[in-house]
Amino acid sequence: MPARLDNGWHGWVEIYGFVMTDMGYDFGRMDPAWTDVMRPSKLPSSADAFGADGVFFSGVRQTRTGIKTGLPTSLGELKTTFEWELFGVGVDAGQTTFRLRHAYGELGQFGAGQYWSPFMDADVFPNSIEYWGPNGMAFYRNVQVRWMPIQGDTRLTFAAERPGATGDAGPAQERVDVMTIVARYPLPDLSGEFKWAGSHGYVKLSGVLRYITWDDLTNDGIDLSGNQVAWGTSVSSTIKLWGKNNLKLQATYGHGIGNYMNDSPPDIGAQNNPGNAVTPLLGKALPVIGLMAFVDIYWTDRWTSSAGYSLLNVDNTDAQTASAIHRGQYALANLLFNPTKQMMVGAEVQWGRRDNFSDGWSYDSFKIQTSFRYNYSLTIGGKP
Repeated sequence: MPARLDNGWHGWVEIYGFVMTDMGYDFGRMDPAWTDVMRPSKLPSSADAFGADGVFFSGVRQTRTGIKTGLPTSLGELKTTFEWELFGVGVDAGQTTFRLRHAYGELGQFGAGQYWSPFMDADVFPNSIEYWGPNGMAFYRNVQVRWMPIQGDTRLTFAAERPGATGDAGPAQERVDVMTIVARYPLPDLSGEFKWAGSHGYVKLSGVLRYITWDDLTNDGIDLSGNQVAWGTSVSSTIKLWGKNNLKLQATYGHGIGNYMNDSPPDIGAQNNPGNAVTPLLGKALPVIGLMAFVDIYWTDRWTSSAGYSLLNVDNTDAQTASAIHRGQYALANLLFNPTKQMMVGAEVQWGRRDNFSDGWSYDSFKIQTSFRYNYSLTIGGKP
């Protein structure tokens, strides 16, 4: 039976999620492990990198399940979230396999686990059916411990997060002295947010501070060890228009924050260090800027649309490869129909473009996607 305190307030459990099927056609060609999303960084970086254009795709990888609980205690309500989906990434890229989204709990002003980073803003994600989302959006779920001194629609949050980074050593990537470099993170990433909410929407300011180091394990007279202080700042807003319609905006800038961006570039890029025989290459925190603007339109209670544009620009270092991504662009427009609250069917047109660093290569891709989603939710317990 649900736990119960003397005040009559029960604990509760909610099981929720959806089953989702996607089908579509890519008039261009994406990396085969990412054919069912629009990621500019995964578009070809050279001619025929992934074969000829024109691919039909389908899958159920967006299917999701979650369990939320609430339990009253003498210190307030203990809340937990455990959520997973079927979209494989990393070593599981391209596979339909279980992937953890959230494993998080909070009590009062404190929370711990894997959850949305305070540096990102989940509320500006558009009402789209494309899974990955705007490439220039700060978007990262991370393991963290957080303090929330102000909670509610207006909130203040600070967090210590799990560190991590990627690097691009350019043409030197295969050199033995580069292959023996290992990353080290002596400190957690520190992030924070302040969100002010009003009657016409909200404005959110967020920031992150990181310390990234790498050690050269060889003893060959060349020392490629180094470190960088990385940082980022972001401002986002959802502005209420007429009716239920709203405008979603975000601008992000930083050095070495690729790990926190949705279509993440490397955090560290190799830079030539002429005249230094001991340290011929340096590592530099790559400057990046991300922008997005989307509008969600409610034609009726059952018919909705979303449309918008996003950009991610990388200020490349001189020792990166000529084919490294320099700029990615992303746009979409859709029409969605909800015959009931539990079902959605929709169609979407998507566009992505990749521009390389210095070889003059660019590539455009168009996709058409249709999706069918069936939502479910069951709550057990709660207030009597």
